[in-house]
Amino acid sequence: MAGTLYLCATPIGNLKDMTERCIEILKTVDLIAAEDTRNSIKLLNHFDIHTPMTSYLEFNRFDKADDLVRQLLEGKNIACITDAGTPGISDPGEVLVQKAAEAGIEITSIPGACAAVSALVISGLPTRRFRFEAFLPTDKKERREILEEIRNETATIIIYEAPHRLLRTLTDLQEAFQERRISLCKELTKTHETVIRTTLTEAVKRYSEEEPRGEYVLVIEGKKKEDLKKEAAAAFENISLQEHMKMYEEQGLSRKEAMKKVAEDRGISRRDVYQKLLEE
Repeated sequence: MAGTLYLCATPIGNLKDMTERCIEILKTVDLIAAEDTRNSIKLLNHFDIHTPMTSYLEFNRFDKADDLVRQLLEGKNIACITDAGTPGISDPGEVLVQKAAEAGIEITSIPGACAAVSALVISGLPTRRFRFEAFLPTDKKERREILEEIRNETATIIIYEAPHRLLRTLTDLQEAFQERRISLCKELTKTHETVIRTTLTEAVKRYSEEEPRGEYVLVIEGKKKEDLKKEAAAAFENISLQEHMKMYEEQGLSRKEAMKKVAEDRGISRRDVYQKLLEE
């Protein structure tokens, strides 16, 4: 009978956030797959956990995942932990979960801390819809593509960033998004937890003069829907309604469907489109 894969969330700063259930699971499984055993041994020692550990890093995530799945199929119960927070979120655990699921292995999550969610709920920005981007790519082309893709995102955006790259990321965000509200959350759950609620422009100015310290979670306001509509309408200011309609009709849309698309593009009602077409 196959074993179970446990995804165990560990504290992101405050050790008191470790749950009793997580401690119990880590003590009773056959093996712990840790992102960095050097960091994790400190946590295990603190809670008097002596379960064997194996390293499961980014660079060996595919081959090691195959080995761990093999052990799970042989009946071992394995816990996966990350350096801090919930495994599977922006770490190698994602690959292990995918391979275990494909093999039909039982997977369960032992919930706990997650930096992205912790930052979101204290950011002061809308929480109903959000988009998590983890760390932006370091490659310039990839980075531009991602920023262009999320530029018109209306949901709140969450990004992780290291202190030595913070100013570059803030500058890139300001250039791509223009002016938005942003909450910079650092040292989450620790004694010196800080939330800086400001704008992208002010954030760039601040960290041009101040050296960033600590790991950051950036929570950025999504684009306002009314701004999207204004931009969409402005893009068609230089063509007439008749030309706009013709563009869609030549694509094979019916008169009614074309009218609907034109109304969406210009941020007006179909009745307005119909009336203006009559006037033209």
